[in-house]
Amino acid sequence: MNEEVQPRVIKKYPNRRLYDTEKSKYVTLQQIRDLVLEEVPFIVIDQKTEEDITRSILLQIIFEQESETNPLFSNDNLERFIRFYNAGTHLGFSDFIGQGMNFFQQQQREFGKAMEGMTGHNPMAFWTDMTQKNIDAWRQMMGLKPEKDDSDKD
Repeated sequence: MNEEVQPRVIKKYPNRRLYDTEKSKYVTLQQIRDLVLEEVPFIVIDQKTEEDITRSILLQIIFEQESETNPLFSNDNLERFIRFYNAGTHLGFSDFIGQGMNFFQQQQREFGKAMEGMTGHNPMAFWTDMTQKNIDAWRQMMGLKPEKDDSDKD
């Protein structure tokens, strides 16, 4: 049987406090951020209106992180994001950003695995293989066919 995991319910009260119904305690935005990092499924519900406000809470977490000393987005990137809202193509942009983030995350996992098993392996072969995988993934993302590998010829 494939049971679907129910997301943890966090309630936001009018006093701006967040309450984790599973743990029966109040939580902070930092603790919500930890849930994201731990990949724990959750939703945030406004206690008064019963509206799903998860997106708003996630944006607050991003805002706090961007306000710290080492922001992820430059002013130029933020300005571009704002322009895409008015461009009428933000759905395509959103899909592209999602694919790019998935690609980056996959590459990080592969890099981590490769670094664990690096002892006794040729580092140059690792980088060559990783570069080829990157090229193939970007070509696929852009809807292009992968390049032919001449080494497969007999």
